[in-house]
Amino acid sequence: MWWIILIIVAVIIIALIALYNSLVTLRLRVKNAWSQIDVQLQRRFDLIPNLIETVKGYMAHESDVLTKVTDLRSSWADAKTVNEKAALDNELSQSLKTIMAVAENYPELKASQNFSELQTELTNTENRISYSRQFYNDTVTRYNTKLEVFPSNIIASMFRFKPEELFEVDNVEAKKNVKVDFGK
Repeated sequence: MWWIILIIVAVIIIALIALYNSLVTLRLRVKNAWSQIDVQLQRRFDLIPNLIETVKGYMAHESDVLTKVTDLRSSWADAKTVNEKAALDNELSQSLKTIMAVAENYPELKASQNFSELQTELTNTENRISYSRQFYNDTVTRYNTKLEVFPSNIIASMFRFKPEELFEVDNVEAKKNVKVDFGK
């Protein structure tokens, strides 16, 4: 009789350890997924000075857009949370879309090989960022789900696992197409 109780206790302990380890694994995957977004966003920020220098001469009257991009790049280092970085990312995406839309009005800029290469690099980086965001959100959803389903929710609450935030676009303007108006 004692052997049966001992086996049941051992199975329960092994199950608890497995649940705890799976929660830790998912939490670490969330951190890794976030760091991948961070890497891609940093890549984009590293490309921005080259883009600004390339378009600066052509787009003198759009200096407010270039200044905004530079300011956003500078404030990137101060952002700590997912929401802060997501907000900066959304603003920067809008500004970069504006630059690309304005560049359409400068045929000599569009013909510049340097601008063309930078545009290709930014497009590739944007695709990587998009994939990284999707991967991050999938990983966070998997982790947050594990925190809420039984029986792992018991272990999660015992060891104070906290849900993670999704990388979301909460700016309605960021979801719209860019409108460029030269009538100012």
